[in-house]
Amino acid sequence: MPWVPRIAISSSNDIATILKTRAFNRWSLFVLISLPVSIAVISVMNLTDMNTANGVSAMIQFTVRCSVPFLYIAFIASATHALYPSHLSQWLLRNRAIFGLCFAASMAWQLLFILWLVGIHTEYYIGSVYVLRDAIEGMLGYVLLTFMTLTSFKTTRRKISPKHWKWLHKTGIYYLWAYAWSVYWYELYYYKDPELIDYLYYWLGLAALCLRITAWYSKQRASIPSPVIAGPTAFIAGTIIIAGLAAASTGSSWSSPAHTLLLGNTPLQLFELYLPYYPFVPFLPVFAIASGTWLLTRQELTPDTEFQD
Repeated sequence: MPWVPRIAISSSNDIATILKTRAFNRWSLFVLISLPVSIAVISVMNLTDMNTANGVSAMIQFTVRCSVPFLYIAFIASATHALYPSHLSQWLLRNRAIFGLCFAASMAWQLLFILWLVGIHTEYYIGSVYVLRDAIEGMLGYVLLTFMTLTSFKTTRRKISPKHWKWLHKTGIYYLWAYAWSVYWYELYYYKDPELIDYLYYWLGLAALCLRITAWYSKQRASIPSPVIAGPTAFIAGTIIIAGLAAASTGSSWSSPAHTLLLGNTPLQLFELYLPYYPFVPFLPVFAIASGTWLLTRQELTPDTEFQD
């Protein structure tokens, strides 16, 4: 029998020791993740006909799929630690910025292929790809990602106030999550020709958001000295949350009427041209889940307790 190396992990202390090693933290972790991703991108590019627009478009899709997991990990790091504190959650929180930088590095590859498509296959881009609102969404996403990347370093982070830094990174991470997740919503419920990975990224993205909502709910509930459960309100809140989850699972059955309703009014059609994500159809279930959770916190307030945002 050939010799097989083993790593013996006998306790949580062993796990903590491994997660604290230099190779799995900070810039070593960045190299450990980004280098294989770059090698994979270059390898796939060498196997793809880059002289065609379809080949370049395939590379854009591939780089997105390489990037999304790191976005989701950065998105859930603080919520995971708040809900399930452990050595692993500490490691995620400690390296949250690194995962964000890994996402940025992967998205830099995507930007390269987008510029390739626009510059080399201009007619194809204008005729088959270009939509003004999509271009605005993408450009705004890259602007936010650029500023988030620049302010992830200590020297540049000190250039802005903590308040502005928090606003930038919280706004940016939600915007980027929305951009990535909505892509897979449309793959599942609009284009109706999804692949297995589209289902995976869609549900992982929704689970990531639900985790953050749960962490927010847990924090709000902890701030209430003597919660009082009001049955009818709790029932309504729970019903709204369940309806939101059901809608997230059945988008193909209601998305067309929702688009028609929200775009049927001529004045509102102007928003479709310029406003990112409008008419927000993929996010209607998310709004329901968030609203139900908010209502759940409100019903736990006593008359003498002031709700704290």
